Formats: sequence, C-alpha cells, structure tokens
Amino acid sequence: MTDLFEKSMITLELPRVLEQLSACAATQEGKEKALQLRPMTDLDDVQRAQEETSAAVKMLVLRGSPGLSGVKPVGAILHRADMGGSLNTRELLEVAAVLRCARTAKEYGDSEEKTPISHLFHALTPNRFLEDTITNSIVGEDELADSASSELASIRRHMRATEAKVRDILQKLISSNQSKYLQESIITIRSDRYVVPVKSEHKNAIPGLVHDVSASGSTFFIEPMGVVKANNELRELLAKEKKEIERILAELSAQCAAHKEDILEDYQLLVWLDGIFARGQLSLKIEGSQPKLSDKYLRLRKARHPLLDKKKAVPNDLELGDTFDTLMITGPNTGGKTVTLKTIGLITLMAQCGLHIPAGADSTVRIFDRVLSDIGDEQSIAQSLSTFSSHMTNIVGILEEADDRTLILLDELGAGTDPVEGAALAAAIIESARGMGAAVAATTHYAELKVYAMTTPGVENASCEFNVETLAPTYRLILGIPGKSNAFAISRRLGLPEYIIEKAAARLDAENVRFEDVLTRLDQQRQEMEAERAEAKRLKLEMEQSASKAREYREKLEAERAKVVEKAQAEARAIIEEARAASDLALAELKEIKKRQDKLDWQQVNDSRAEARRLLNEAERNIGGPAQEPEAPPPTRDAAVGDTVELLKMGTKATVLSVNKDGTLQLQAGILKISAKQSEVRVVEGETETQKATRKIIARAERTIRTAAVPSEIDLRGMMTDEAVMAVERFLDTAMMGKLETVTIIHGKGTGAVRNAVRSYLKRSRYVKAFRPGRYGEGEDGVTVVTLK
Repeated sequence: MTDLFEKSMITLELPRVLEQLSACAATQEGKEKALQLRPMTDLDDVQRAQEETSAAVKMLVLRGSPGLSGVKPVGAILHRADMGGSLNTRELLEVAAVLRCARTAKEYGDSEEKTPISHLFHALTPNRFLEDTITNSIVGEDELADSASSELASIRRHMRATEAKVRDILQKLISSNQSKYLQESIITIRSDRYVVPVKSEHKNAIPGLVHDVSASGSTFFIEPMGVVKANNELRELLAKEKKEIERILAELSAQCAAHKEDILEDYQLLVWLDGIFARGQLSLKIEGSQPKLSDKYLRLRKARHPLLDKKKAVPNDLELGDTFDTLMITGPNTGGKTVTLKTIGLITLMAQCGLHIPAGADSTVRIFDRVLSDIGDEQSIAQSLSTFSSHMTNIVGILEEADDRTLILLDELGAGTDPVEGAALAAAIIESARGMGAAVAATTHYAELKVYAMTTPGVENASCEFNVETLAPTYRLILGIPGKSNAFAISRRLGLPEYIIEKAAARLDAENVRFEDVLTRLDQQRQEMEAERAEAKRLKLEMEQSASKAREYREKLEAERAKVVEKAQAEARAIIEEARAASDLALAELKEIKKRQDKLDWQQVNDSRAEARRLLNEAERNIGGPAQEPEAPPPTRDAAVGDTVELLKMGTKATVLSVNKDGTLQLQAGILKISAKQSEVRVVEGETETQKATRKIIARAERTIRTAAVPSEIDLRGMMTDEAVMAVERFLDTAMMGKLETVTIIHGKGTGAVRNAVRSYLKRSRYVKAFRPGRYGEGEDGVTVVTLK
C-alpha cells in the first residue's frame, strides 16, 4: 500500500470510521486491530468479510453481544509460565478470564444453523477444569481462598487460633489495672506482630519488646512478654502460608503452561470474533447493509456519508463504471460536491474493509486495488507551493500509480490558475486517466468541462441541486444534467444592485450566455419531468394496488364459489341418501301395514316405490351438473294463526303462532321461534289421511336415521377455550336434531380452562336440562355428562 493511498484514506476520513469501529470492540487488541484495518483488494476476501459482518449483525439482533470484555493479552504471561516462571494471582485470573470467555462464546455460538463464523466458535477449546481451579483458588487479585489446598486451609485455621490467643492475652492486659500505662486501649500491629501503645513515661512498666516509636516520641509500641511466644508462632505460620501460596501459584502456572497452545489459540479466536462483532455493532449503529460486490461497476442506492448525522444527511443514488467511467459533478459552492466525492471514496473503502455501508441493500460496490484522491486545499508556505502547485503535485503522483483497477477522485480539478488553461488541463488529465482504464469522479465549475462531459462518450454530467429561493443547497445529486454556479441569482438574492449584475452579465460572451440559458431550460424541464414522473409513479402504484385488490377479490369469490358448490353437492348427496333410507323405511312400514290391512293396494305400493327410486336416481345424476333455477311455487293465500307454512329459503315447515301488525309472522319451527314475511312462506294445505300416515312414518324413519348418525360424545382435548365452546355449540345443535337425551363432553383435566369454559357455556345453553362431572369409570372430572331437554 503506497504512501499516496494511505494519504488518500486519511483525506477520505477512513481513520474516523475506524475510530468508531474501535469504540465498538471489547478487547484492547481488538480495538488496536480495528484502527489498523485496511481495505482488501481480493473480491473473495471482501465477500467473506462482508458475510461475517452480516452473520454478526444477525446474532447481535437475535442474541445480543457475546460478551468478550474480559479478554486481555496472555501471550507473554503464558510464555513466562512455559519457561518455568510462576504467575501471580492477577495474571492467573487473566488466564481464567480468557478460558471463561472462550466457554461462554462457544455456548453463544452453539447453534444448528451454519453461518460464515460458525467455524470460529467451533474452533474454541474451553478448559472448564482449569478455569474452575483458578477461580476457586483465587478470590481476589492478592488473595487465595482457603480451599486452594488442604494444607493452606490447615495453616490458616491455626493462624486464626493463634491470633485469637494473642488478642485474648492483650485484651486482658488492656482490661487490667495496667491499662493506665497505655496511650489508647487498642491492639495494633507492628512488623507483623501484635503490640499495644504505651506512654513513653511508662515504657518500663510493661516488660516486653519495643517494635516502634511514634513520630513525637510520646508512644512506644511494645510487645508484652506474655505474647512473644504466640507472636513467634504466628510468624512461623505466616512463613508457612507464604510458602504454600507460592507452591499453589507455581502449580497453577504449570497447568497453564501445559495448555499454553490451546489458550493462545482461544485468545486469538476471541480477538478475531471481537473484530467481527465490532463490525456488526458499527453496522447497527450506522444502519448499514451488506452491498453486492463487482469488479466492473459501482452503483449506490440511497447512499449517505457515514460521518454525517443519518437524520440530516440526504441520501443519493450514485453510479460509476457501468454506462460511463467518468462522472463530472458541477454546481454551486457548499452544494455538496466534495461530500459526494468523499461518499463515493469512503463507502468503497469501508466495503473493502468488510464493513457494511450506509446505503440501500440493493447497492453494488466495485473492488479497486487503490483509491487515490486529490481533495481540499493543501497550500504550503513552508514548501513554497501554491494551491495549484499542491494539486498538480498530487495529480502527478496519482497518474503515476493509476491503472484499470484504480478509483480517482479529483476536487475542483484545474482550479487555482487561468480558467481557460485550467479547463484545458483538466480535460487532458481526465482523458489521460481514462486512457489508463481508471474510474474517475471529479468536481468543477468550468463550463468547458460541462460541455466536455456532454459531448464525450463514457463521461457523464451530474449536478448538486441548489434552491435559489432559499439560498440553500438541497444536497440532492442529479445524474445526467450539469449544474449552474448560480452566482448571479445568489448575488441578487443577497441584495447586490441589479445594475452591477447587468454589467456582469454584459461581460459574458454570447456562447456562455446561451450555454447558461440551455442549463436553465434543462433544469426547468428536469423539474417538470420529475413532477410528472412522481405523478405517474403515484398513479401506477394506485393502479397496481387496485389491480391487486381486484385480483384478490376475484380469487376470493372463486374460492367461495367452489366451497359453496362443493358444500351444496355434499348436502345434496346427504339429503338423497337420507331420503333413500327414509323411503325404504317408509315402504317397509307400508308393507307391514299391508300385512295388517288388506284394503291397501300392494301393486300401488310397488309402483310408488319404483317411482321414488327413479326420481332419487335422477336427482343423484343431476347433482354434479349445472345448478337449475327452482320453479317458483304457486301463490297461496296469506297465512293465518294456526296454519302450517313452509319457509321457502329453508324448505322447513313451521306453525304460525301470531300475525304482527306489520304483517310479519311469528313462527314455531321445532324448538326455534322465527320471524318471517308473508312473501317468505307458503301455506301448506290439508293432507289426506294416507299422506298424513306416510308423513308420520317418514318422520319416524328420519328421526331413527338422525339418532343413529349423531355421535353421543365429543372430544375437546387439545383445543383452545374459544374453539372448544364453538365445537360444543355445534355438537349440541346436532344432538338436539338427533333427539339425543344424554351426551358426553370430553375435555380432560389439564389446567381446567377448557372445562370451566365449557361448563360456563352449558349453564346458559337453552338445550341443556342439567349436567354433571363424570363418575368413577366415566372419566371423572375429565368429562362432563349433559342431559338435554
């Protein structure tokens, strides 16, 4: 990577993005590696890094952070342990932290779903035994637990007993009449030995060893002779404790050294994962997305500069390398030209670093070997370089390094010198860079370069939109149209006298005036076309929505029609089967009557049966055919109270209970009471005795059939409460039609929610006479036995 490429990355502000990435990392080495991240130039490497970042984003959203904050460098520590050195408690705790993070990270990444970073989690080798051994042995950076070894526990137990003995002796001294010799009635420690503070004038009153004297000389810290032996014993125990601690630390260090390679590999994997998840965190922070990758063209959709406030930054569509390899950006100052250049360069660098980009998911980024830029004023007094000279120095270096895998970004190309010469030089530089195969994006104010872009194949104009009314840029980039400097319009809005503006306009040559007029007309046409396109897009969207609704409605109607036909056919078959069975039963009954009564004509019965069979078979053949409009029944007189009527829509007979003032009828159909209009019923006139007898026989047959076909129990287990109540309601309707007296509802015990819902419904059902829980052998409280009215 050349110095010019490094300089361009700084100019494009990649280090500021990497600082944000570093802040997202959890480990110190992860933060350092984030700052050292550089663009990759191999498309496969970039693709792999992008997929890793996407996998991290998905895991962060679903599971949160893997928790790598406790990981610290352990390479030097383990190397010293491997050389036979003994690690201190802090160093051992750092090793344990790596082992703990390796274990939790492996659990975090343990999933059946394979991702581009699954292999990193699977490669971790936690050592729970060593981790627990260290953490159980060390309770703090400077303290070992008593449970670190049985010997240490024994030593500390004796130490506590000896300390208690010493304190008892000294406490007795403090409580005796010798306390008057003490400066304070306290027990303190000097040189790891328990002493008491004695007034200097009474230092000989308490025999013992002097271990210290206060700064003023007024207090002597004396170890009374009665505790010398106990203090000596305590010193010996302290020496033993120290020796045992050293032995334990040496043993733990040796265990760490024995697993040095695994621990170091875990550490490197954790740092690697930290870098990947830092990229994921940054993606979520900037609301980034994974771009498609290409080695031919760059196409960004709704791209914004990653360092600008995402709530204020204006997203733009940018293209380069597909239908044109050079983009000439024009427009007024502060219109966003330089930001556009930096957005192209910085997003390209971010993508090649494996970072998600602040652009739409349908964006495509081209992979370049280098991104070279000349942006900003680098005038140097110390080097005697003018603005023009500094730009030319950069451009010379860029042209020396450029090739067909280079992105060149040039800001204010040709500025700082004579406009005519600068424009000609700028066009020549662009032609030279294009001849090398490089992709070029440049900003300029020169009208000559606008014309050059309009007349040269492979070069495209773009302009940064400016609102002259508000004197503010909109920061929108318009591809295909050159921009105006708007100097006259801005000056007029700012109050510059009109006569000065007219004088300035008079100094423009006719060619420039015509060109500016063309640009003005182009801009007006562009705005009109955009308005028309927005309206057309709105109308198209409305049309598509209407078509979609119509299509859905038609599909719904077709589905409903199919259901109705299927249901009607099924019902017709059921009715025919039921009628056939009823007919057979009726004929059987008639046969029995014939045996008992010779008056009936047997031949007539046979003829009736044959005719019924023929009609039923004909009806069955016609079920699958097209529906026929039923013939309208002949008109009848208005129904009166007591008449038997037939409901035309339902084909059900009912008795007229009353006639309301408005002419509507109150009907009784079985157990149901129905309201109907006169036009919805026809009066059924009186029947002959034979018809009545036949109807009664058929009614008994139908009742027998219904009773035989209706189940006497229903199983609700596995249903939700609402579903169960609806099923019970349908079941009771069927049971009532079948004239069942008792039914059983199986709901199971469970939480009791379904049972309570069912019994609550039964309390208010008009069909239910009584109900009770099941008895022993019936299912007990898992069923409810219902007696119907």
